[in-house]
Amino acid sequence: MKKVLARTVAVAVFACATVGLSGVSMAEQKLESLKIMAPASPGGGWDQTARSMQQALQEGGLVKTVQVNNVPGAGGTIGLAQFATQGKGDGKQMMVGGMVMIGAIKTNNAPVGIDSVTPIARLTGEYEVLVVPAASEIKTFDDLKKKLKEAPRAVAWAGGSAGGTDHILVGLIGKELGLKPSDVNYVPFSGGGEALAAILGGHVTVGVSGAGEWASQIASGQLRALAVSSAERLKDVSAPTLKESGVNVELANWRGIFAAPGISAKDKETLISAVEAAVKGPVWQDTLVKRGQTDLFQKGDAFTAFLKDDQARIETVLKDIGLVK
Repeated sequence: MKKVLARTVAVAVFACATVGLSGVSMAEQKLESLKIMAPASPGGGWDQTARSMQQALQEGGLVKTVQVNNVPGAGGTIGLAQFATQGKGDGKQMMVGGMVMIGAIKTNNAPVGIDSVTPIARLTGEYEVLVVPAASEIKTFDDLKKKLKEAPRAVAWAGGSAGGTDHILVGLIGKELGLKPSDVNYVPFSGGGEALAAILGGHVTVGVSGAGEWASQIASGQLRALAVSSAERLKDVSAPTLKESGVNVELANWRGIFAAPGISAKDKETLISAVEAAVKGPVWQDTLVKRGQTDLFQKGDAFTAFLKDDQARIETVLKDIGLVK
C-alpha cells in the first residue's frame, strides 16, 4: 500500500512539475501521437530503449499514443536511411540510436550518416569492463600492460563485433599504450555467451564488454575485473578506472534519440521538452535502476556538439585499427 501511495505521489509531483514547460501547460504541450523507430530487432538494447521511452512518455501524460516499430540490419544503418528519407519534415517521429550506429556508418561506408537526422538527446550509457578468468596469471591491469608491451600480438582480446564499442575501446587503449594497429589482436564474437566461453576456456587472454554483461561471473569469482572505462569507479564492479591505471581513456556505449531531418524549430523544441520531461519522470528513473543504466542525459545543441566530437574520435580509432580507410 505504501509503495502504491509513494508512486502515486511521485507521478502527481511529476505531472505538476511538467506544467510550465516552455511557458505552456501540459494540455498545450502534449502530443497526440508519436512514432519511435528502433533500428534493430525486438529485444535488443535499442528496442528496449525505444519501449522504455514509449512507456515514460505515455504514462507521464506527455504523449497520448506512442508506437514503436523495428527496422533491423547493418548496425542500425538500414533503419537510419529509411528514417531519414521517409520521415523528412515529420515532427511526430523519433529514432533511437547510439555509439554502435556511429561505428557502423563508418565501417559500412553507409550512404546516410547521423548528420542526416536531428539530434534530440543523449539518454543513457553503459561503461565497459576488462576481465580475465580467475585462474589467469594476469592479476591487475598493470600486469596486462606489461604483457602488451612485451608481446602485444600474444594478447588476444575477446569482444563484440568488429568496429563495435568493445573493439573501439581496445583500439583506444592500444593507441594510449603506443601500440601499432597491427599489434592489436582483437577476436570478435557475435554474442556475449560465445565470448564468455572463449575467456573461461583460456582461448583468449582478456575480455571486453559492457559492465553488466558479465556482472554475475565477476560477482561469483569466475572472472576478475581489471579495469572499467568510466570516469569514476562503478559501485557494482570492484576495479579501478582505466584513468587510475595510467591510461587516459573514458568510454560509454551511449544511446540517444533523434528526430527526422527538416523538422521545424517548434517541433524540435516540443520533442526535446517531451523527452526531457520523460527522463525526469518516475517511470524512466525506475527503468534506469532496474537495468543498471547510467543517466547521461544531454539535450539539443549540447548533444549535437558531443556527436561531432564523438564521430571524429570513432573515425580516428577505426582508421587506426584498419577498419576504415
